[in-house]
Amino acid sequence: MNYRSMGKTGLRVSELCLGAMTFGREADEVSSFAMMDAFAAAGGNFIDTADVYTRGVSEEVVGRWLKNQQRESFVIATKVRFPMGEGVNQIGLSRKHILDGIDQSLRRLQLDYVDLYQVHCWDNLTPLEETLSTLDTLVKSGRVRYLGVSNYKAWQVQKAVDLAAQHGWEPFTCLQPLYNLLDRTIEWELVEVCQNEGMGIIPWSPLRGGWLSGRYRRGMSLPDDDSRVSNATRHNWSERWDVYASERTWTVIDTLISVGEALGKTPAQVALNWVKDRPGVTAPIIGARRMEQLQDNLGAVSWTIPAELRARLDEVAAVTPPYPYDFISRALRG
Repeated sequence: MNYRSMGKTGLRVSELCLGAMTFGREADEVSSFAMMDAFAAAGGNFIDTADVYTRGVSEEVVGRWLKNQQRESFVIATKVRFPMGEGVNQIGLSRKHILDGIDQSLRRLQLDYVDLYQVHCWDNLTPLEETLSTLDTLVKSGRVRYLGVSNYKAWQVQKAVDLAAQHGWEPFTCLQPLYNLLDRTIEWELVEVCQNEGMGIIPWSPLRGGWLSGRYRRGMSLPDDDSRVSNATRHNWSERWDVYASERTWTVIDTLISVGEALGKTPAQVALNWVKDRPGVTAPIIGARRMEQLQDNLGAVSWTIPAELRARLDEVAAVTPPYPYDFISRALRG
């Protein structure tokens, strides 16, 4: 596996990041340990979790696995923002919740520091200055090495970058957004902000909950019962069947299958390779419930989609941008 710099920093991470959201939920501890072993054996050094994943269980599983590893060899990322209890202050990006959050995450991970600490989503109730100044103290105290942001709008990222520069606070070094062949709206503005500001992009859900894995094919009327999409449909998650079962999705999947057959690769490997090599991307976050899924995902590296086949994927997955993006694009073309 190759390694890439996280934005303009000197931090080097593997070109795939292992997401730990399934650990302690769909994957028990034994299976989770086995998947982290396999990821590390393949050269992976970047593991992403969050305090809210199974209310801290994911962090605990990662922490117990790390006890038998050389900690310095791994880049460990976690997040703060969403509720971790019933109290009114156990949510958000206030100074209190961030400080409580990092202490609890470090305890569960059994670490003295995390390499990357990310705010999980925008918080309308807390002044951005309070959030950024608190995060800056975490870096200065040594409990956090780098800062990141997830699920922000472009203006929110830019405002955070500008405020940090104005006050001399530690800046965000990366963005963790939803990005895959079916969800490309970050290309309208967020990618440019990240590239202009030297921030890496670490996409979550690069297979969109399995939609791009090859499991779903044209002609299906409902998802399999034992699937992420089936659970999403039951629980009203964003990747549910009624949102994505469209002609555009089936056309993208048809093309993924065709490109995969031409290259001797699975649809999931093609989809991951596509997003891995998009402009500004540092490392997509792969998630797996079972070892065979992880092994398939690991096959997305060490090869390149030929230009003509990549152009086919770009074309079928293209989304016409709304105003003002379409207007500006036409104006720049003359």
